[in-house]
Amino acid sequence: MFIAAEESAPSPLALHPAEVILACVVFLILVWLIKRYVMPSFEKTFADRTAAIEGGLKEAETKQAEADTKLAELNKQLSEARHEAARIREDAREQGAQIVADMREQAQAESGRITANAHAQIEAEKQQVLAQLKTEVGALATGLAGRIVGESLEDEARQRRTVERFIAELEDADSSAPTEGEAARQGG
Repeated sequence: MFIAAEESAPSPLALHPAEVILACVVFLILVWLIKRYVMPSFEKTFADRTAAIEGGLKEAETKQAEADTKLAELNKQLSEARHEAARIREDAREQGAQIVADMREQAQAESGRITANAHAQIEAEKQQVLAQLKTEVGALATGLAGRIVGESLEDEARQRRTVERFIAELEDADSSAPTEGEAARQGG
């Protein structure tokens, strides 16, 4: 009995045309629905993603170009800053040398002024000593002349004339006396 039942039952692998047509219609409806509603969404997502990637690449290229420009600008500024620093150092050296030269000049001027003051002071002291010496020599000469002459030269006017005459004779004797070089030439 088992065998006879098997012959009358349809085969599970057998294709029925109605099922094939229905499956094809359902498949086509499913393809149409996917194409109509799902595919535009996928395409839009793909297009957005492609645009984002292309925009990102363009933006990256733009940023790279900007970065290169900024790097070149910074290198230029750095070079200018180095040149400016070198110029400032050179100016500082020149100013330092000028300050040293000015200080030397001031020191020399001060030295000259001090030397001139010292010479003037020495000359003043020399004149003072000469005047004092003339007075003392005059007094000694008056006293000596009074002893030699035997009369008093107490009279001030007479004393002054005598002293002046004596000093004038001494100065004439000094100016007419030959110097050492002249004496050597005359004698030799």
